[in-house]
Amino acid sequence: MPYHFTLDDVAFLRSGAGSAALAACSSLPLTDKTRIADVAAVRRIAPDHAAAVLETVVLRRKSSAKLDSAGSWLFTGDALQQASATLVARHRASRLAGRDVHDVTCSVGADLVEIARVAAKALGSDLDEVRLAMARHNAAEAGVSPALLRADALRPVSRSSVVVADPARRDSAGRRAWKPGEFLPPLDGLVEAYPGRELSVKCAPGLDFSIAPWADEVELVSLDGQVREACLWRGVDSTVSRRATVLRSDGAQWTVTDADPDEIPVREPGEWIVDPDGAVVRAGLVRHYAARHGLWQLDERIAYLTGDTPPPGIRAFRVFEHGPYSEKNLRVLLKKHDIGRLEILVRGLDIDPDALRRKLKPRGGEEATLVLTRIGRSGVAFLCRAQLT
Repeated sequence: MPYHFTLDDVAFLRSGAGSAALAACSSLPLTDKTRIADVAAVRRIAPDHAAAVLETVVLRRKSSAKLDSAGSWLFTGDALQQASATLVARHRASRLAGRDVHDVTCSVGADLVEIARVAAKALGSDLDEVRLAMARHNAAEAGVSPALLRADALRPVSRSSVVVADPARRDSAGRRAWKPGEFLPPLDGLVEAYPGRELSVKCAPGLDFSIAPWADEVELVSLDGQVREACLWRGVDSTVSRRATVLRSDGAQWTVTDADPDEIPVREPGEWIVDPDGAVVRAGLVRHYAARHGLWQLDERIAYLTGDTPPPGIRAFRVFEHGPYSEKNLRVLLKKHDIGRLEILVRGLDIDPDALRRKLKPRGGEEATLVLTRIGRSGVAFLCRAQLT
């Protein structure tokens, strides 16, 4: 169970004594083998707040994979889990630059900090006093100063600012909530609380977006190939209904929308197989992406694309053998090409990649990617070499 911080914990962690305790414990190994010794060391250093110090050290280490320059921040476990990665939060904040913005579920401030860097005015509110205290600390550490107050997201305390929200998708027991009515606050209640106001609501990428007819735009965002979140926009200069935004840690980014051309053919396989970024697939913009890069479809119902020149900056698959799918044929192909390390990608077929790999038993010295899909009613196998373009 995650540790439940108190306001007294936060006050200690922000104090000189707390900072010294955190610094002293920051180099502890914190492994399964050293658990007993680590706990004993923390208890010696901060006997009255050992659990809070230990949890903070653990959470700060975890935060490094998601948040930039947050090594001195304070978190709860749930807040860190739900926080947007810095690059994702920064992208969303960029659409709010120069505006007055109210983050009505600001939590520990991961999104609010990025908003405050670019907004004309930034206000954050939350019902949880502990998270608000952490947000004050984190904002100060980040060098920004948004206004912060305790308020219920369903009881407006601002009048004209853009409303930003990230409803909690887990209940008090940590169980994931799948229905929008079970979010905290509920999605419909949140929308009803701000009639006529511009909105930016972060949601899980697997949400059925038909439940949000009020949204002018649905944006799917991925970071380094992983779909991170969806954002439902009302107003805020939304000029398209669907958008896929692809971000990279190296600073590269691009976007495709339903306003882009989508006329592409369905043709025989080209030299390459292209698996579009998950944000493109989830946003329903596969054809738009294909049209931009001169690709075509193998089957109009399957997201795999093909062409003779892959888009730049992606991992694509150069085809060197393809034909009807059968395990017997695949064994022959793997032996022929001396394949021992085999990545298996599947779309449109009911095949378990791990189970198939065990059946094929590849034993060679080379590696390849096996792309399995359906064209019409038939299964097709493509033996490929994965390459960064």
